[in-house]
Amino acid sequence: MRIAVIGQSLFGQEVYKELRKDGHTIVGVFTIPDKDGKADPLATEAEKDGVPVFKFPRWRLKGQAIQEVVTQYKATGAELNVLPFCSQFIPMEVIDHPRHGSIIYHPSLLPRHRGASAINWTLIHGDKKGGFTVFWADDGLDTGPILLQRECDVEPNDTVNTIYKRFLFPEGVKGTVEAVRLIAEGKAPKITQPGDGATYECIQKKDNAKIDWNQSAEALHNWIRGNDKVPGAWAEVDGQKVTFYGSSLVDNETAVNGQPLEIPGASQPGIVTKSGLVLFGNDGKTLLVKNLQFEDGKMIAAAQYFRSGSSAAVELTEEEKTFAEQMRAVWESILSNVSQIEDSTDFFKSGAASMDVVRLVEEVKLRASSCQLQNEDVYMNTTFKDFIQMCVRKLRGEDDEEELVVDYVEKNINNMIIKMPHQLFINGEFVDAEGGKTYKTINPTDGTAICDVSLAQISDVDRAVAAAKEAFEEGEWGKMNPRDRGRLIYRLADLMEEHQEELATIEAIDSGAVYTLALKTHVGMSIQTFRYFAGWCDKIQGSTIPINQARPNRNLTFTKKEPMGVCAIVIPWNYPLMMLAWKTAACLAAGNTVVLKPAQVTPLTALKFAELAARAGLPKGVINILPGSGALVGQRLSDHPDVRKLGFTGSTEIGKHIMKSCAVSNVKKVSLELGGKSPLIIFSDCEMDKAVRMGMSSVFFNKGENCIAAGRLFVEDSIHDLFVQKVVEEVKKMKIGDPLDRSTDHGPQNHKAHLDKLVEYCQTGVKEGATLVCGGRQVQRPGFFFEPTVFTDVQDHMYIAKEESFGPVMIISKFKSGEVDDVLRRANATEYGLASGVFTRDISKALYVSERLNAGTVFVNTYNKTDVAAPFGGFKQSGFGKDLGQEALNEYLKTKAVTIEY
Repeated sequence: MRIAVIGQSLFGQEVYKELRKDGHTIVGVFTIPDKDGKADPLATEAEKDGVPVFKFPRWRLKGQAIQEVVTQYKATGAELNVLPFCSQFIPMEVIDHPRHGSIIYHPSLLPRHRGASAINWTLIHGDKKGGFTVFWADDGLDTGPILLQRECDVEPNDTVNTIYKRFLFPEGVKGTVEAVRLIAEGKAPKITQPGDGATYECIQKKDNAKIDWNQSAEALHNWIRGNDKVPGAWAEVDGQKVTFYGSSLVDNETAVNGQPLEIPGASQPGIVTKSGLVLFGNDGKTLLVKNLQFEDGKMIAAAQYFRSGSSAAVELTEEEKTFAEQMRAVWESILSNVSQIEDSTDFFKSGAASMDVVRLVEEVKLRASSCQLQNEDVYMNTTFKDFIQMCVRKLRGEDDEEELVVDYVEKNINNMIIKMPHQLFINGEFVDAEGGKTYKTINPTDGTAICDVSLAQISDVDRAVAAAKEAFEEGEWGKMNPRDRGRLIYRLADLMEEHQEELATIEAIDSGAVYTLALKTHVGMSIQTFRYFAGWCDKIQGSTIPINQARPNRNLTFTKKEPMGVCAIVIPWNYPLMMLAWKTAACLAAGNTVVLKPAQVTPLTALKFAELAARAGLPKGVINILPGSGALVGQRLSDHPDVRKLGFTGSTEIGKHIMKSCAVSNVKKVSLELGGKSPLIIFSDCEMDKAVRMGMSSVFFNKGENCIAAGRLFVEDSIHDLFVQKVVEEVKKMKIGDPLDRSTDHGPQNHKAHLDKLVEYCQTGVKEGATLVCGGRQVQRPGFFFEPTVFTDVQDHMYIAKEESFGPVMIISKFKSGEVDDVLRRANATEYGLASGVFTRDISKALYVSERLNAGTVFVNTYNKTDVAAPFGGFKQSGFGKDLGQEALNEYLKTKAVTIEY
């Protein structure tokens, strides 16, 4: 058909484009005159296509059609007028002229909310259903016959902007084009609008948008969101007109803490909190407002009401000055009517509109992709100087819209001041547990309390999961470009590196890790892990698959890798930070959100990590840390219906229980890294000194608190005695002592209960007849120290041959020369299969043994050599699933297959 498009805006532009795609001829576009030297988007698009564009200031004068304008319109020969969005009054002479008449898009379910502010009134009235109508124009006000309607749910916290973007814009474009298609096919209905339920409301303007405080909280919320962003609901506060934006209803059961703000006419003062301005209805219920705008146009976060204008200007580096000049050029291109962009130039007072805000945000992304702006950032920083200051602060990671409040426990130790958070971390804030419950975390070096730590309760778990779910489904994390997500994770790794000495010191006093080892492995490998997975964020991809059912039709099948959603992570006490990193880094890289339970006895580096994650700019709710008991916190995470994946490292017994709970609750995906009794086979042709050195490392590394520790060494009989002699000589040289002493080789065991189990374990070995060569006792000094221990003559049936000690206990058994298959049988005669090792100079023997050892990792002529790029995980009752490497990503992704016939 030959169509005249009459209207304006981005909506009109999109309708115009889709009509052309549908094969219609656009004979003319009738739109508004240029504003401040800038053409409307509809005009710009049509001019680019060479379509005639008419920019009439008006169609009528003193109630009569302007004949010159009508004549120009009639000359186009239009068969149908389409009015996608039109702010001008069009004469009936034009409306009725085409063969098919005229159709109009209206953003409400007619006959409800006739008038120009239909979306506003849909929200102000609290309608549960909204939508749009395409109707046949007549001489009434939105009264013509209905051609097509589409409806949608109105969400409780929708604004004009959100419902427009989510439904009214995209579906409205489709609906308008579909209406034209029905007309072209001769199938378009004309349904008379019913009289029942018809409403007409006035145009919302600033003058009539003043807030009446004598209403319920829900009515106040509807009024504010119904006027957001235009014209803006306002009230007088501190003698000036203040406009309220970003309203949401809040739970009245949550305690409100903040600074009171007197508002004339309100039932009680508002409260400025860290989250925004809490307002009260006359029913005592509450709503939260995020942003405020003053009469001079300046917009601020409501949380900053009492400190607005207080932040000092930052001095720009040379690189930042270059960025500022690039943005000055962008402002010049947008504000083409302004001769020169000064620091005081105001974006909106210079003629910018909402579509220019979208462009400005995108222009910033092109030049500095790590600077993630929201439209509100532009509204709150309207002058060029304020805009640049805001961008630079974001680029530096200093954006303090909501200052992170941390109640530190500080200690002067290890030649530094360490600052340790000790509260739960939920939804971007450090908070007390329900009821203020706490427990003491103990320093294993001397048995004294380090500090009180918040003890999470079931309600805290539920709050954390809800925050993680909202961050995934509604927050910016779920919508973030993967490359930008990777940059945030990399920034987190950089912050961890800046704080590595502090993290290693906290790890040493909380877990007993020797400081030098904590610095290199506990912290160093954690940093490497986050950097490694930061690089994977934009490389997660599916595949294209040829399918057998491809004939006679053409088909395309492809897969997508998608994040799971809310993931729970439960980690052990032996490597508190590193186990966090191994699982959390892959989880975040895949796009998930996290609720993590550190071991109750070692919570402090996890809480420090939470602080650094917040300072790195990870959005609220993405990471949540809950110190607490496994029986309560771990169990609730296993049972929670909104948790879609649980990653666990710990004992096989607890792993089985978790797996059962996850299955019964909602069949959540599980990965388990469980116990081990890893065999290390040492052949007589080994390099003896290296075998001794690595054999000791395989057992005594990290005080033996190592999941892949060699739980049993099989030494060929011809070298057995020499091997034991050399090991004992080296053990006697080991220095046991304070883990912060740089010369210490062997620190305290993690906690008292574990120390007691080690004593009992060794006593059992002696009772069974194994030979205790050295050690086997608690060190007589304060703290939880246990001597490095060596047992020989250990027989296969003994308890210590089958069960892991998880401590510094070397279990040595002989095997006869030449009996390779027999020692392999003995090595594999365990329900565990986490790791294993072999020492030999014979490469054929090494490969033969490595093929037959039934374990997830096999070390040849080395041990403990894990790497962030190599997958790590066990067989049998050592669990399933992988940490590290590309395979770890699959633990936190789901695969969707999409098949298209075309």
